[in-house]
Amino acid sequence: MKKIILGLSVLAVMLFTSGCSTMHMGWTAVTNQHKLDDGAMPAYDDMFTKVAKYGDPARAMMKEWKVEEGISADEVKESIAALTEEYNMRLTGYVKMYTKEDAKPNEVKEARIWSLCNLTTAKVFLNYSRYYGGFMPCRIMYVAYGNGDAYLISMDMTLAIHGGYPLPPKMLEAAEKVKTAMEEIPERAAQGDF
Repeated sequence: MKKIILGLSVLAVMLFTSGCSTMHMGWTAVTNQHKLDDGAMPAYDDMFTKVAKYGDPARAMMKEWKVEEGISADEVKESIAALTEEYNMRLTGYVKMYTKEDAKPNEVKEARIWSLCNLTTAKVFLNYSRYYGGFMPCRIMYVAYGNGDAYLISMDMTLAIHGGYPLPPKMLEAAEKVKTAMEEIPERAAQGDF
């Protein structure tokens, strides 16, 4: 009987505390919504929906593009380098992180990462909040599996742009250009575009 009472007590505390956290989060969102960017609540809803669906918070904050069959990692590298300039971005780093020739079909065979930045926009964002430095430079990740499937992954910048108070208009315009670049560069590179 003591074990049953203890178990029910623990369960009640867990439900109460998680319910309070959820209620607090909802209350904070509702009472501060008038201060937030119009895109904040839809962006957070989208992120939490993905977390609930996949159980993977990293996946919820990223976008991905499947690399078309027959396009090699080196071709993706050349494409990203060419497209970076087209979008007024600078390639600030490249690392071939990992290669395993005998990878199993569902195991990572190769991983590469590119770092890109628009230095003018970076300076504006750092002057606005030094914490944006944690998002810099923007990255594109290449992940290939032993079965031949390959993907390009980049951060979904929606929350960084719309997740708080509205950004000043010129800053918003610059941020949207970087967001466009960080979505179109991997999308095009995944298709072998130059």
